[in-house]
Amino acid sequence: MVKSLKKYDVVIVGGGPAGLSAGIYTARARLNSLLIERGAIGGQIINTEWVENYPGIDSIGGIDLTETMQKQAEKFGLETLIAEVTGIEIDGEQKVVKTSKGDFTAKSVIITGGSERQKLGIPGEAEFTGRGVSYCATCDGAFFRDKPVAVVGGGNAAITEALELTKFASKITVIHRRDELRATKILQEKAFSEKKIKFLWDSVVAEIKGETFVNQIKVRNVKTEQESVLDISGVFMAVGFKPNTDYLKGILELDAIGLIIANEKMETSVPGIFTAGDIRSNSIRQVIAAAGDGAVAAVNAERYISL
Repeated sequence: MVKSLKKYDVVIVGGGPAGLSAGIYTARARLNSLLIERGAIGGQIINTEWVENYPGIDSIGGIDLTETMQKQAEKFGLETLIAEVTGIEIDGEQKVVKTSKGDFTAKSVIITGGSERQKLGIPGEAEFTGRGVSYCATCDGAFFRDKPVAVVGGGNAAITEALELTKFASKITVIHRRDELRATKILQEKAFSEKKIKFLWDSVVAEIKGETFVNQIKVRNVKTEQESVLDISGVFMAVGFKPNTDYLKGILELDAIGLIIANEKMETSVPGIFTAGDIRSNSIRQVIAAAGDGAVAAVNAERYISL
């Protein structure tokens, strides 16, 4: 157990590929390092069944990849803690990281907290979350075996969810507000060739209905305003991500949607605070890029500490 108020050279906020990569580099540099993650170490990538574009690895499960990263980092001495980070205070050259399990001081902080699934905020979404509304096909897909479901969105996350659901659902309707997908071509090719997946273009979900569980959704065409009803058992939301930066407002410079603005060294607007991964403005949201960001942030944090 990590004791409250313990001092570290580096505190890393977030346990996804960016944070774990940073932890490998800072721990190898013999910096006293703590990684804090509020949920499961591994971040969003643990919801991905297969990673097929990580150089040197033909194919690996998201959980397996991040477990390997974690073991590697801990081998070099990285400490980990499951806790919620609630704020960062600047105390001279020291940074105080405030968490649900106490406060920790560090000479440098690397923020890799990633993001969480965006919610639509429509009637029925909150009411039926966990009862037909889901944000993770890998987590919940098996509950919808031989049942019709819908996936909302048109990017990589949505199409990945739809492909995952083909193992379980009888039919998957992808509902997208545009008339073409934003997902990468290889994912599009897979989806278009899958017989279970159908597409409902130029449409949005207006309401989710049900009794104990979801049984219908109301869909509206954004061009004609015509509404229709689909009989389904589950709705998987994949309409983007919200960065986990609410606690950083007024501390760091953020862009219009709340992502952290940083330069090529991963330096933020506050000296000694670095960032990496999906939480960084202009990130391409790929695991290899997140890992690279983490290494860059760690190297520059080490240089900052040695000044």
